[in-house]
Amino acid sequence: MNVLTSLRRVADRRPAQVALSHLGTDLSYGALFDQAARFAGFLLSQGVTPGQRVGIYMHNQREWIVALLGIWQAGAVVVPFNYLFHPAALRHAAEDSETTWIVTPAAEVSKLRDALDGLPVAERLISVGVADNAALSFETALATAPAGAIVPRMDDDDALLMYTSGSTGKPKGVRQTHRNTTAVCEAIIDVWSLTENDHALVCTPLFHVGGLQLISLPILLAGGTVTLRRWQVKDWLDDVVALRPSIVALVPAMMFDIINHLGDDRVPLDSIRICAIGGSALPQTKLKALTDATGIVAVNIYGQTEQNGLAVTEPLDQPRREGSLGVPLHQIVQTRIVLEDGTRDAAPGEVGELWVRGDAVTPGYWRLPDINATRFTPDGWFRTSDLVRADADGYLYFVDRADDMIISGGENVYPQMVETHLAACPHIREVAVIGTPHERLGQQVTAIVVPRSPEVTAEDIAAFCESDPNLRGLQRPRRIEIVDSIPRTATNKIDRPALKKTYC
Repeated sequence: MNVLTSLRRVADRRPAQVALSHLGTDLSYGALFDQAARFAGFLLSQGVTPGQRVGIYMHNQREWIVALLGIWQAGAVVVPFNYLFHPAALRHAAEDSETTWIVTPAAEVSKLRDALDGLPVAERLISVGVADNAALSFETALATAPAGAIVPRMDDDDALLMYTSGSTGKPKGVRQTHRNTTAVCEAIIDVWSLTENDHALVCTPLFHVGGLQLISLPILLAGGTVTLRRWQVKDWLDDVVALRPSIVALVPAMMFDIINHLGDDRVPLDSIRICAIGGSALPQTKLKALTDATGIVAVNIYGQTEQNGLAVTEPLDQPRREGSLGVPLHQIVQTRIVLEDGTRDAAPGEVGELWVRGDAVTPGYWRLPDINATRFTPDGWFRTSDLVRADADGYLYFVDRADDMIISGGENVYPQMVETHLAACPHIREVAVIGTPHERLGQQVTAIVVPRSPEVTAEDIAAFCESDPNLRGLQRPRRIEIVDSIPRTATNKIDRPALKKTYC
């Protein structure tokens, strides 16, 4: 069933309720779905057919959600373009997906036309605002008579085609079906007890599962309110104080921004019921610092684009277990932890690769049969490439990405575990760990450090490592680089490929 069907039922029940807010302007459920129906009417008038791809290239703003819902009503597939894609990646995603139209801010039309020059879609850009070199404006499209019916789609039809960052090669299109999307939203509503009284402040980007499926769509399906923003730490803190949202989502880098911005200040953020943080292992010292500064007790989560945003979360009604991701959402995923050699499932405490299957899991990558054959087993398990372990109660603990693991002197060293221990160093503001070549060991642990003050030296960091037994032996950073900043991806994660290109 078309995922829009369930969303429109909410709008029919609560037409006057505020659905979206952005920069002080509100949009009710009734107005949101009227605009979406008008955009659907425009697409249908242009001959867009079920299953064709329509793109969105913009930051978090109301028009993003309007376009999404309109595309779904027309039976088409949404392609959310990463706003920070470099031109070659953007062109690849547009060409690979055969996107027919793209909605974008007027200020970005020239950039898109240059990147997409020669592709048919370069002549089919819809500008939010007036742009001379766009095909038409979004406002003009919304003047079309609204489509009445929702074009039917089956559960296994694609709803979204979401491209990965492509930091290690060309972006890969991840298929996300109507069933995937609906199942994840319903599971999140269930596990977090979302209602129409919840208000989400969304600064994680909508072109990523962390902004769209994790928080925005579940809130809308529950009948609540979504406030959209771009990430700026001071603005976020001001918004939480003024707007008093109940639900927020962060990645670790955002959490570090909050802690570093507040310093010794304390700002109670008592409206927040759920602060979901995922994207990498979370240092316990930083989680405590966040709680001390704001009162927020974060909920650790785990998911991937291939799992439509959320597969594992800490139960809200249970005490937090230090370092745990929580437990799988068994209503939408089955999980296995398989030893590296593939001979058997891991016992409690053993490290292995997480395998998943179920309603939340993508049916595969778009037009990549060779990769699908590698990442999916014959009986339907998706190999995540994430190394985890489980305790006796089934709680999962993230260890590292299999492709980030450092093999030093023949032993496995997990960068994020080293980062967790380094995060306790009082001289360090932010740190990333990678493996770099070493003549004898093959690889060595290298720490890229943003210091708390200009006076901090590599020797200071090395002395701290000597004092911590967890940072000795092969885990010891043999190379320490002091930098002003650490590169991040568009979703604010550490850009490890960029670091490896610089330091390897």
